[in-house]
Amino acid sequence: MTLDARQQKLCDENPSDFSDLSALFVNCTLKPSPEQSHTEGLARIAVAVMEANGVSVDMVRAVDWDLPPGVQPDMTDHGAASDAWPQLYDMVMAADILVLMTPIWLGEKSSVCTRVIERLYGSSALLNDAGQYAYYGRVGGCLVTGNEDGAKHCAMNIVYSLQHLGFSIPPQADASWLGEVGPGPSYLDPDSGGPENDFTNRNTTFMAWNLMHLARLLRDAGGFPAHGNQRSAWDAGCRFDFPNPEHR
Repeated sequence: MTLDARQQKLCDENPSDFSDLSALFVNCTLKPSPEQSHTEGLARIAVAVMEANGVSVDMVRAVDWDLPPGVQPDMTDHGAASDAWPQLYDMVMAADILVLMTPIWLGEKSSVCTRVIERLYGSSALLNDAGQYAYYGRVGGCLVTGNEDGAKHCAMNIVYSLQHLGFSIPPQADASWLGEVGPGPSYLDPDSGGPENDFTNRNTTFMAWNLMHLARLLRDAGGFPAHGNQRSAWDAGCRFDFPNPEHR
């Protein structure tokens, strides 16, 4: 992916150092590799912006991974023959930024995206070193493509899910491209207009920068402040700023 002149200028004039940050893009297309993914085509804009600023970026297709249904950290402990989620979870935890990507089917995010969110949910009760939920201190966003209505509906669901699990969400944390409703060209198809769409290019660029900015703030702060949100302290009886005369 080649950045256009405006995008490149933003990168050239960037006053911040993002070179110690990392991002994971999880493509929830229904197509296994190496089939062409239009959603990946859109994501390449954000990836190019991040890489131009020194961010280390990985992209995986969830459908290529053996992810059985369930809401436990490892479903082999609950009857599954195998489970690749622990390995994907390690990649999530190693990244400062997580971007979920999905096509639209029947107005909804893909079934693969639902599965990924369910598996994220299954690990969300784990705690970090500060006693907070595991995903605290990480930043989330999403990208959506399709040939039908539903981009904002999908984004609302994904972004809500990520923040509910503990991810921090910056402004303009989503971007999308929609082709003509019904049968027609998809994002990467010839003459689709997708890669040239200024609205989509702007929002995708802004999303990439906002994810990096918030990740920078959290990294420099040593994570999300740990007061009033520590599950370990709550379970030990601490009620933070509420009266709790029995707590010593």
